[in-house]
Amino acid sequence: MLEISHIDVYYGDLQALWDISLTIEEGEIVTLIGSNGAGKSTIMKTVSGLLKPKTGSISFEGTRLDKLPAHQIVELGICMVPEGRRLFPQMTVLENLEVGASIREAKKLRYDTISWIYELFPILRERTKQKAGTLSGGEQQMLAIGRALMSQPRLLLIDEMSLGLSPLLVEEISQALKDINKSKKLTIFLVEQDVNVALSMADRGYIVENGSIQDRGDARALLRSERIKEAYLGTSPLEKAG
Repeated sequence: MLEISHIDVYYGDLQALWDISLTIEEGEIVTLIGSNGAGKSTIMKTVSGLLKPKTGSISFEGTRLDKLPAHQIVELGICMVPEGRRLFPQMTVLENLEVGASIREAKKLRYDTISWIYELFPILRERTKQKAGTLSGGEQQMLAIGRALMSQPRLLLIDEMSLGLSPLLVEEISQALKDINKSKKLTIFLVEQDVNVALSMADRGYIVENGSIQDRGDARALLRSERIKEAYLGTSPLEKAG
């Protein structure tokens, strides 16, 4: 479905990604794991068209993305929930959702989609006339996901889903995304700081370090990996021995 092939990405003269290659198949949940500054968000921004690779290519179902502007990438069926949510704080919950249905086909279905999102996140129905800037962090994240879903995406990119949220809210949102993946066959590409949450949700994972991919594999296998436990889950050989 999505194929990233040997891309290098720069911020001005500063190289951020080196020779990144990965694939995502239709219906999968795939996660990127790595420390802050490793390059995960840069990969997301490059897929969504906010950054352009200097070398390499990105294809979505055979269509080259790396030469297209961001709005055309959305029209192809790719939408991103950005880090920090980036809502319109002075607009209501309903108005933020309606903004997400800017594509012609999505606009035709917007009322049905809003009803479905309200079923997915019932608190948003209660807050429908409330300004987005007054919502709690968890409610804002639900709204950001809902707004992205309004575009009827086939591939949903989510950058830092759990940032600043309580474990209970993270579990609620994670479960909602897993349900969407199963019921709607929505493919999800996830950047998530909580490695345990990410690998528990995903089918496969990629480990990003210093702007390049260092490991990849089945999410359950990565979760059992001693290297992953030591590097990201805080489990050291000494602790296990004790």
